[in-house]
Order: sequence, then C-alpha cells, then structure tokens
Amino acid sequence: MIISYNWLSEYLPVKIDPERLSKILTSIGLEVESLHTYESFKGGLQGLVTGEVLTCEKHPDADKLKITTVNTGGAAPLQIVCGAANVAAGQKVIVATVGTTIYPTNGEPLTIKKAKIRGAESQGMICAEDEIGTGTSHDGILILPADTQPGLPVADLFDSYQDYIYEIGLTPNRMDAMSHIGVARDVCAYLTHHDKQDIQVKLPFKNNFKPDSGNTLITVSIEDNVACQRYSGISISNITVADSPAWLQQKLKAIGLKPINNIVDITNFILHETGQPLHAFDASAITGNQVIVKNAGAGESFTTLDDKKRSLTANDLVIANAATAMCIAGVYGGAESGVSAATKNIFLESAWFNPENIRKTSLHHGLRTDAATRFEKGVDISNTVNVLKRAALLIKEIAGGEISSEIIDVYPNPADQKTVGLKYHYLKKLSGKNYHGDTVKNILSALGFGIMKEGMDEIWVTVPYSKTDIAIPADIVEEIMRIDGLDNIDIPATISISPSADLHSEKMAIHQKTANYLSSMGFYEIFTNSITNSAYYEPEVLSSAVKMMNSLSADLDILRPSMLETGLEVVAHNINRKNSRLRLYEFGKTYGSRGVGEYYEHNHLAVYVSGNITETTWQTKAVKADIYYLKALCEKIAASVGLSAFSVIAENIPGYEMSMTLKSGKKTIGIAGKIQSSLLEKFGIKEPVFYADIYWDELLAAKNKKPLQYREVSRFPAVERDLAFILDKKINFAEIQAVVAKANIPLLKTVKLFDIFESEKLGTDKKSMAVNFTFLDETKTLTDKEIDAMMQQIISGAEKELSAEIRK
Repeated sequence: MIISYNWLSEYLPVKIDPERLSKILTSIGLEVESLHTYESFKGGLQGLVTGEVLTCEKHPDADKLKITTVNTGGAAPLQIVCGAANVAAGQKVIVATVGTTIYPTNGEPLTIKKAKIRGAESQGMICAEDEIGTGTSHDGILILPADTQPGLPVADLFDSYQDYIYEIGLTPNRMDAMSHIGVARDVCAYLTHHDKQDIQVKLPFKNNFKPDSGNTLITVSIEDNVACQRYSGISISNITVADSPAWLQQKLKAIGLKPINNIVDITNFILHETGQPLHAFDASAITGNQVIVKNAGAGESFTTLDDKKRSLTANDLVIANAATAMCIAGVYGGAESGVSAATKNIFLESAWFNPENIRKTSLHHGLRTDAATRFEKGVDISNTVNVLKRAALLIKEIAGGEISSEIIDVYPNPADQKTVGLKYHYLKKLSGKNYHGDTVKNILSALGFGIMKEGMDEIWVTVPYSKTDIAIPADIVEEIMRIDGLDNIDIPATISISPSADLHSEKMAIHQKTANYLSSMGFYEIFTNSITNSAYYEPEVLSSAVKMMNSLSADLDILRPSMLETGLEVVAHNINRKNSRLRLYEFGKTYGSRGVGEYYEHNHLAVYVSGNITETTWQTKAVKADIYYLKALCEKIAASVGLSAFSVIAENIPGYEMSMTLKSGKKTIGIAGKIQSSLLEKFGIKEPVFYADIYWDELLAAKNKKPLQYREVSRFPAVERDLAFILDKKINFAEIQAVVAKANIPLLKTVKLFDIFESEKLGTDKKSMAVNFTFLDETKTLTDKEIDAMMQQIISGAEKELSAEIRK
C-alpha cells in the first residue's frame, strides 16, 4: 500500500513530521516498510541555473561541436563545448555547472566535471530537456523565453513537486486502511488517545451537492441481490475530456499511477482517497438507458479495455445495458463503453459487490486490478452515495458540464450494522494490560465505533461499515491495542513457564549439523515460498497438487509439489544479476493430495549448484560444477548424518539429462542430477544446473540408530594397492563397488576411483578404470601374502561378474 505524506496531511487537522508519522503508523499496525522522498523532477533540478549564450563559434577540430561562452550570473562567463545543432548566440538556456548532478529521463545520474573536449576546455553543460528529466525530447537544447534572467535557479522556473512516500505492509484484513482517509482516521485516533485532545479527520465530503437538472433518465435494476447489494449512480452531461490539472496529476504520479485523462484520473483519485472504486461509462453506450446488474451467460464473449476477448462464465457478474454487457462488475471495464476523448456524457457508478464473487472472477480471468483488490476485501457499503457526490462535484469542477440527474441508489436490503460485546477481563487476558473503561470507550469512539451500552465489566459497540473484518471480541481487543500502540504492551517482571520435553532435539541437531556443513562448504541457505505457480507443472503432477481456494495472486495458486521450481526462480534471479557462481541449499516441504481432505507433506533438503565451484587464481584455473561434484556432496552429507549402507545408482529420471538415485540399503532417500535444458529455458536459465533432492524424512528414518563410538587411531599402518580394470564402456564405478562389497572383505576400508582411460589399443568399446584399495588390520601389520589374497578375491569377482581384465 502506497501512501503520500502530502495527500494524507490534507485530512489531518495537525501537521506531523514525516519521521514521527512513520513511527505512529508502525505503532498502530500499519508497518512502514520504507519511507523515501518523491520529486517530480529527480534531484529537484538542484544546481541547474539559467544562462545566456554570449558567443557561439564552430569548434576548430570537430564538425559537430561548437564552443560557446555563457553568462550564468557569475563573475565571469563560462566556456562550454556544446554538440546541439540548435545552439546560438543570444539564447537563454539551462546550464549544469561543474559539480552539478543531472538526472536524465532515461539513464543513470551524471555529475558534471570540468573536461577538455577535442582540446577545448568545457566548464559545464548546456542541457536538453531529457538530460535533466523535464521531458523526453533530445532534438536539441532547451531554449527558455527571451526575457529569462541569467543566474536564476532552474527549480524556480518549473512547477516542481516534492513529497514523502510511505510503503505500508498492509495485512489482508485491513481494508479500512486501504485509502488515505482510512489511514488518517487511524492516525487521528492515535493522536486523540495519546495527546488527550479530540482530533477529527478533515473529511472532503461537502453538503452543497445539488443536481443541475434532471434531464438524463437512466434506470438501474439488480438481478442478483447477493452479488450486488447496493448500486448507486449519477449522470453528468456536456463534459470535456482532457488532461487533468497539475495538482491531480502530481498526486497520482507520487503514488505510482500514470495520469490518463481527467475523468479516469478522478476515479483513481477517489479510489485512493476513500477506498471506494468507481467506474465511468460513456452514456452513449448505455443502450435503452438501462443499467442492469446481472450474471453473464456461460461462454458469453466480452472485449475488455485491453482489447482482449474473454469468455465469461455464469458466475461472472456484469454491468449490462438493454442489449449487451458493458463491464465485468468490480473488475474491469469494457472496450465499447469506456471514456474516450470524444465522450460528452457519462454515467458514474459507485457500488458494493460481494467480495467472494469479485475474487473468483478476478482470479479466473487473471485480472488483478486496484478495484478488484478492494472489492474482494470488502468496501464500506454505507459510503457509496457520499463518494459519488464527491466525485460528481470534482468532475463538474475539472471537466465542466452539469450534473444531469438525481442520484440513483438501489439498495433493496440495507445491511445491518454489526454489534460486538467485549468483557474487560477478556481484554486483559488477551492484551496483558489493564485498560480503564473510559480509555476503551474513547479509543473505540475515535475509531468510529458507536457505543451501545456500558457495564461494570463490559461494553457493547456497533461496528463501522468501513471495518469489514471486525466480528468478534478479539477483533475489538486488536483495535484497542493498535491505537494504544503495539510497542506499549506491558512486559511482566516475571514469566511463568511449564518445562516440556523436547522430542525433536535429535532431528534438529542433525538439521543444524547438515546446514553447518553445507555453509562451511560455501553454500548459502535460501528460503522460498511454498506457494507457487501451477504453470510450472505438467497436468499429471497437478492432479495430486494442493490447490489454493483463495490465492493472493494468480501466479501463486498451489502448494508446491516439488522443491525444484521455486529454487530455480532463485537461481534465475541471481544469474540475471551476474551472480553465476551459485551454491544454494534449502530445507523445505512439498505438499500433495490423495483426495478431498486427504493431504500430506514431506520434508526435503534441496541442493542447487551452478557455475564454477572454484575461482581462478594465479595458481589454478576455475573448475566448473559437474555431476561428480554433486555425487561427492551427497556422499558427504550421508556420511555426516551417519547414514549406513549409502549408495548412488545411475538411473534415467524424467526431467534430468544425467541422473542418479540415492539409496540407503534398498530404500530410496533422494535423487540428483543435471536438470534438462528444456526445463531451465522456462526460467530463462542458460547455464547448467545440478540439483539434489534429498528426502529428509526418509534419510532420518534410515539413519543408524546406534550411538557413535570412538576408538584410538590404529598403531598399525594401512596398506594401499592399485588395480586397473579393462571393462566394457557401459560399466560404471558403482558396479565395481557392488562387486567389491559382495566379496565381503572386513579389512578393506576404502575403495576409490582415481583414473579413467580410453584408447583404441584397449579394444573397441573398452575403457580402463584405475581403482585404489586401502586395507587395515588394527591388531597387526598386514603381510604381502594376506594382501595378495584379498586382492585376488577382488580380481576374481571382477573377472566373473564384470568380465574384467587386469591391465598390466
């Protein structure tokens, strides 16, 4: 949520310093995530001065450059080399002197320095409008009126607008604060409570509304009273659609909105002022002078403002005329009924639409508009007419014309105002603080609650229609604590706790040990969103995915069925920012469904590797990540956890170019490999990515339950022997390991591959694999005879099982 300081201050009866206001907002639960200055011209045109070109001569060493002398009001004229074709003596221009920083419309800031250009000294810069951010033209330098005095600050010549902008991390339940007036109401309640004086919001609604005529007769009917409980409208005739005045454009630009025209800008202004969305129809498009609120026909085709044809469903609410739909209610306007430069008469809508209907339609069509965002959270049903009057008067003031009808207000079943009772002992239980009854009453009154009755230990209030989230006593407690200040919650001198047994300490210790190991290896831990985009997955995966019924975004609509895709988002984000040496890991969960109400989740350790694993130094060259680095990493993780009988089996796994299964005995505890380039392309990744998905629950279950035992280092030496096997090319090292394991040699401690060699001399489809064997007897020194016997066991097994030959 974006809030403008200048705009907000118009509704506050007292001036508040921007920094103090930031602290107040955070204290009342409207957390300020950032506060920054806004300038209509970046840099505020500081340092720029007006100048008069005294002389203009061709540069002797450059055809397109000119040497000028410019009077900027200083002791002496400045010599400036200029490349603009339109520069000439006698002109009044804008000069950036040495040391001035200019902010181009498109580009990075530039600080002007004294320079020599083709041998000629230049003591500044004569500016074009795009070079100082006042426009987009680069056709030549900006020429000022002839009567402009040299040496004036350029900021004084332009209508520069400055503001402070707050970015507020608004929680989903705070619809009442999704407007400047809503925020002002909370601030005034805070000041009333803390400054002990009655401070009321300066509301812009006036009592001087009066139609100019009743010439326009448009009727309104509602066919679905649940989806649309209230619909208000008014006709305005003989308007002139044009650009908005500067003050209105400045307000919208400050909060990041692009001005369109005066009518559209006023509806946007009202939206951010009051929180009530409005929609303006071109009255000439209202066939039969009828506005009908109804459900669309299933499969009905409708062209929206972005000129896209959309197929509507029977659940979509539309605003129609006597012949056809004009607008998707509360979500998006239609191409045929929108306001254009030729529009002379409009019908202005202010309505209340059911949040559930709006959200379903918005998500179904992928239309996340400002109006839909507010309707789906619930707007103030009591305020539609007041807002409509405010907007109509503004349109009349800015766009001319006349209000040509009475206000139409169709409200068949007026909403009852909610009532909530609060026990004071319950307030103390939740807040941990004793509040006096008068304090509670004053805070709630300042927030717009009506006091129904008071008792010794309770208070009953009516809830303002603007606070759609208030329904139970706990909500009232939250309101009181917010205005009192969330940073004013009492901290007791003593805290009583009941000791509990930690049943998961061992799992957490293994988790922490693994995280520490990966971090020590240069990996960075990441945390990604467990809610992700269903577009990443194939239909067979989505069939068992957990879908979100009320997702916050169309791009975040399922709980992730795998860890890979959310991690690839992080990989792509880093690579796009030139950070290509990536070693990342994440502990997280995946989710699935076996049917309605049958959900499950699994814990994972995901590892991502891309780019170089070592950097280039004066001694060594950089080494790129590969499948063997990933395999060794998985083996190290298994060893650090204490996993018994760990093995890696090469297998073809969908989605991988090279892949392997991680096993503990016969149980699969993960997969790893090189991700297919076709999947990486979906994320815009061109670099290879190696990925390991370790099933953390299975790994913990397979962990050796025996306690660790320590023993002294053997006093007897280990013996190493090497063998080179000539094998079929299809045979991998894992098969050699399996044969050696089958020999069951207790004194064999390690088996390591240290070389692979291929040559035509070895034979067609043959390769040599050199393997190192380490033997150790902790009770005595091994003899050659004993070692030879064990080596012969290995050789015999390899010859029998793998048809191996021993390379001499």
